[in-house]
Amino acid sequence: MKIKHLLLEFIQFLKSSNFAKAILIAIAIVTPITLGNLFGFFEYGLAIGIGALLSSPSDITGSTRHKRIGILLSAAIAIIASIMGGYLPTNLWIQLPVLGIAMFILAYISIYGFRASLIGFSGLFALVLSFAKVSGTLEPYERALFIGVGGLWYLLLTTVLDMLSPKKQTDEFLTKTLQLTADYLTIRSKLFNDPAYRQEGYEKILQLQSELNETHEKLREILIDSRKTSGNSPFQRKRLLILIQLIDISELAMANPVNYEKLDQLLENHTEQKIAFYKLIKAMSHRLEYIADLVNKKSNKKKNTSLEEELRLVRKSIDRYSQSTIEEWDEGHIILKNLYDYQVQQIEKINKIEQILNTESGKLRIIKNDVTTRFLTEQDYDPKLLVENLNFKSPIFKHALRLAVIVVIGFLIGNLFKLQNPYWILLTIIVIMRPTYGLTKSRSWQRIIGTVIGAIVAVGIVLLIHNLTLFAILGVLSLILAFATIQKNYRTAAAFITLSVVFVYALLKPDVLSVIQFRVVDTALGAGLAAIGNAILWPTREFTGIKEIISKSILANKNYLLEIANYYEKKGLRPTSYKLSRKNAFLATGDLNAAMQRMTQEPSSQQKNLENIYELVVL
Repeated sequence: MKIKHLLLEFIQFLKSSNFAKAILIAIAIVTPITLGNLFGFFEYGLAIGIGALLSSPSDITGSTRHKRIGILLSAAIAIIASIMGGYLPTNLWIQLPVLGIAMFILAYISIYGFRASLIGFSGLFALVLSFAKVSGTLEPYERALFIGVGGLWYLLLTTVLDMLSPKKQTDEFLTKTLQLTADYLTIRSKLFNDPAYRQEGYEKILQLQSELNETHEKLREILIDSRKTSGNSPFQRKRLLILIQLIDISELAMANPVNYEKLDQLLENHTEQKIAFYKLIKAMSHRLEYIADLVNKKSNKKKNTSLEEELRLVRKSIDRYSQSTIEEWDEGHIILKNLYDYQVQQIEKINKIEQILNTESGKLRIIKNDVTTRFLTEQDYDPKLLVENLNFKSPIFKHALRLAVIVVIGFLIGNLFKLQNPYWILLTIIVIMRPTYGLTKSRSWQRIIGTVIGAIVAVGIVLLIHNLTLFAILGVLSLILAFATIQKNYRTAAAFITLSVVFVYALLKPDVLSVIQFRVVDTALGAGLAAIGNAILWPTREFTGIKEIISKSILANKNYLLEIANYYEKKGLRPTSYKLSRKNAFLATGDLNAAMQRMTQEPSSQQKNLENIYELVVL
């Protein structure tokens, strides 16, 4: 059974957008290099391939328009960084300050959001690669020009892929949302029936809430942006209506917490009622998984759970509880009745999702664009942000400054000790370093472990096999798997990156074993510098900023409660302002959850008031 499950997961991995994107990047890199080599223009093809690689980071899930703008900006900033690095004087003491300032500027633009940070990363990557001196005949401006051509080449490929599979990204994220919502309900069902699981369950719920918020935001952006650019298609309308129901399910669940300890006391001699609710919620979770399979076209099986039957059994168990108590409406009965009413609402929403899937497009209600766009979280691109964040209160400012200092130190060490490929140290630093201590530390260890594993496997293959064609095939396969796994498992991606690098060098140089040795040393040095730098240079500690996050969460919930009060006064349909305030309240709570999770990854000496903060987050 386990093998079958792993096989299904592997098949899903091969069908995923991550794997499709990895193949696209590999094609974008390998094709120009191969053609250039065949026709005697290897360095031109190499520059185009590097340009495609440098343009790919901003190709992330979300708005198609934003993605294409991001790819173009990545290519443009890669051109600028390549020219600057190419014409930088060879004097080390001139290189160091210029490198530091450039690193700070490129990292600092991440104040404009995640996509901006990836565009900045393209510049960082291009600047570091300019020190590799991969071209012996091309002038720096020529190499930069062909890097720009590589960016346009990648943009063409990703545009064609979007045209060939326009629904893939949407359905993949809708399936993920359905599955996450099902997982959330599964945990809620276990909390009824297993007191020993509750502490672990609460922690998983907090993590899932943050992940659900993030997935909802991405799916909103995909669907609402597609309505703005390509019109209100039946496919997109269905998916948007389903997303609305899913958001309602998760937010309704979050808004109806259960005091399980109190329920244990009240139902100490009435376990039947808890078991009935457990089975009902579990059945709801199974139904959402079934719908996810339908959307993902993974299964044609018929639904095997009857929510109405489970709901009837819950109703009967509540009636039996009422008959067994002295008071007709004691506290236990009131709690059970409220729980029942809440589950009825959830089942209505699940049934609504199935109705939407089975309804002809022409009969679906239309949501106006001016309403949907209000639910998008717009990124602020005001130039004033550049000035406002130039202080040590800004985590991005401290991160950019920290990165610049550590890169300069890494470059200085590489040159003073005459290391074979000092730019590998810089690559490791820019890839690993993050604004938070916990993430940098975990990525450092994952990078080192993955590199060592990749090096060991590479040594075995290189010693046993001496076929250049096979090295080329393995290099491309390793590259694809590295890009496909980098979001899900960074350690595995690091291993495949090392394999790919080794196989490429095996094609070019006979002393590949020394390359492996230096690869491990440089990676360990870069990872160590990144971890130490994040720990001692202007570290960003969560306890210093969590009060502001708590305040924002309380204010957002206050506004939500005011909207509820206003709704009860005026009655009628729930206004858009009510739904917006609800969204903002849950996003703010999700931000608080994420901040607390980051706090748990920091050294114990920096986890100030963690127990009180955890209790507040749970409340």
